[in-house]
Amino acid sequence: MSINISEVRNAVSQNEEQTIFQVEINHPVYGWIPYRLDPEDTDMTVNNSDLRSLIGSNFTQRTQKEIDAERSEFARIQRDDLLHSEVDPMVSNPLRWNSLTDAQRTAWTQYRTDLLNVPQQAGFPHNLTWPTKPS
Repeated sequence: MSINISEVRNAVSQNEEQTIFQVEINHPVYGWIPYRLDPEDTDMTVNNSDLRSLIGSNFTQRTQKEIDAERSEFARIQRDDLLHSEVDPMVSNPLRWNSLTDAQRTAWTQYRTDLLNVPQQAGFPHNLTWPTKPS
């Protein structure tokens, strides 16, 4: 079932190619709601081609600096989540830590260091290689 959208506002291009947009759509049931227009979205409940036509040239273009800052923040949030959810429970628990072999402790120490160094990678924040969690 396709929903007919006839009004959009506050469109902001999310990439230099101007193919991804954050926009508000006037939904026939819910009124004005935020929507992300992305050509890789396969859900056709809202027709993205029609929305792109409605937006036309009436949008704000984000700068590459703004895009980079957002991606950088998101990557750091992901990194911090991995440190909190995977590393901290292992290294901050003396019983767990002491049950590891020296090689396992070294692997966990290296994993933590590699996570902390993600922002120093050459491709940061666009091309990241996430370290592998020790087994």
